[in-house]
Amino acid sequence: MDVSIRRVRKEFDRFPALHDVSLDIRSGELIALLGPSGSGKTTLLRLIAGLERPTEGAIFFGNEDASHRTVQERNVGFVFQHYALFRHMTVGDNIGFGLKVRPGSTRPEKSAIRRRASELLDLVQLSGLEKRYPAQLSGGQRQRVALARALAIEPKVLLLDEPFGALDAQVRRELRRWLREIHDTTGHTTVFVTHDQEEALELADRVVVMSQGRIEQIGSADDVYDRPNSPFVYGFIGESSALPVRVDNGELWLADRTIGLAAQDVPNGDATLYFRPHDIELLDGCGGCIAGTVAAGRRVAGTRRVELEIGGDRQRVEIELPVGHPAAQQSRVAFRPRRYKVFPAQAA
Repeated sequence: MDVSIRRVRKEFDRFPALHDVSLDIRSGELIALLGPSGSGKTTLLRLIAGLERPTEGAIFFGNEDASHRTVQERNVGFVFQHYALFRHMTVGDNIGFGLKVRPGSTRPEKSAIRRRASELLDLVQLSGLEKRYPAQLSGGQRQRVALARALAIEPKVLLLDEPFGALDAQVRRELRRWLREIHDTTGHTTVFVTHDQEEALELADRVVVMSQGRIEQIGSADDVYDRPNSPFVYGFIGESSALPVRVDNGELWLADRTIGLAAQDVPNGDATLYFRPHDIELLDGCGGCIAGTVAAGRRVAGTRRVELEIGGDRQRVEIELPVGHPAAQQSRVAFRPRRYKVFPAQAA
């Protein structure tokens, strides 16, 4: 099922939570809505679900305007962060609940509901647990049951709101791989909300990066990580260092010297240079580079992060070095970013 959000605005007590948002989701696609708290990602998910109505704009399911249809009429499956399972019901009854409450003409036979619940338990790798109660399951198992319940109604669209937010890191990693496998098996159009960039980049076909009620960038994991289109995306996706510079006829200058980097499409004037700490080359010395004094360092897994003080105003940037690299102990380090982006000062 294709989903199209067309120029949607949402206000709560005249406070705008979404500003003129448009997004096309292809049938069978797995989309991540990624952003910090207050970016509007959960509001957008609830609008797709029918739990909220747009102040302006429209939401289409296929060619049908679903903007004012109920959750039931849209036939969406919704998975909440905290599972929202019925504690007094067994696992099997929880999964079959959406089918049991259908109107009589569309309600399957009890035997068909039990069979559907059993099939979904197999799919989510919880076979044999249909008679247990939610309190007897781990957090990861409860989230699998919540997903099975959402899939039981054969939804047109599957929506997940921070589905792994309540789980510890190891369980989250395991369930991410499992959710991708489930998606590839079922082929549902799926939209999930997360503030965890690693989760979004690993799972999604496309990532929708949101900030302050607007979409900043839409693209694959490679697009948003390697080709950020704004200072916000550069700073939010992955780790980055930023350094105030000046653009003069397509060259970057730091204070009164050039640093050997070009910025052909950026107007003259103040700007900000962004680069990834790992994406640099160390230099023995140079007539045009970035050089700084080691101010601090820390171990990060198999690498060492070094903070450098640059220039007279002691602007700090981070670079990444191998653990035993001698530059980690040197008082002065020279380097140049291999990949970088320059944004005019007003954009940054």
